[in-house]
Amino acid sequence: MHFSERTKFILANSIKELMRNVPLDKITVREIVENCGTTRQTFYRNFKDKYDLVNWFFDKIVQKTIKQMGHSLTLEEGLIKKFQLMQEDKYFFISAFSSSDLNNLFHYDYCCIYEFYKDVLMSKAPLTEGTTLLLEFYCRCSMEMTVDWVRKGMKTPPETMARILVDAMPPRLIEYLSDLSEYTVVK
Repeated sequence: MHFSERTKFILANSIKELMRNVPLDKITVREIVENCGTTRQTFYRNFKDKYDLVNWFFDKIVQKTIKQMGHSLTLEEGLIKKFQLMQEDKYFFISAFSSSDLNNLFHYDYCCIYEFYKDVLMSKAPLTEGTTLLLEFYCRCSMEMTVDWVRKGMKTPPETMARILVDAMPPRLIEYLSDLSEYTVVK
């Protein structure tokens, strides 16, 4: 692992440790760097702010889950894995999804899933205004359900949550997203 990547993980572990006892919005960069024995300069060399750090860490989960859908994971398998990884860092996600900042994890996660699904749809057919609105609606609803699941302590098993989100997908979307085996990114 490259030095910069190691530094980012050290900072991520520091904020995760702090988030076990303090809401994300109340944690300062000073506390993050003091907790892991580094400097503010090091922090700002790697991240714009603490929310950027949280989103970076979440992106590591996205790389192992959502971005593997269609390659090594089905839609449902990717969601299951995402929820399992979220359970492993329960306190991090409870705090992160409770943030009221504009750059919060809810917004970042929404953008990740929306862009992924949009790319899949575009690789199979041109997007219509109706399909785009339906996708936005589904992604917002699935995010609200995910956040609700997190805030209630993640008691529902990941497999059940994933099945519910797949079952809740509108038929016009599931027709394109159920089989991701032929997915290729359009960019």
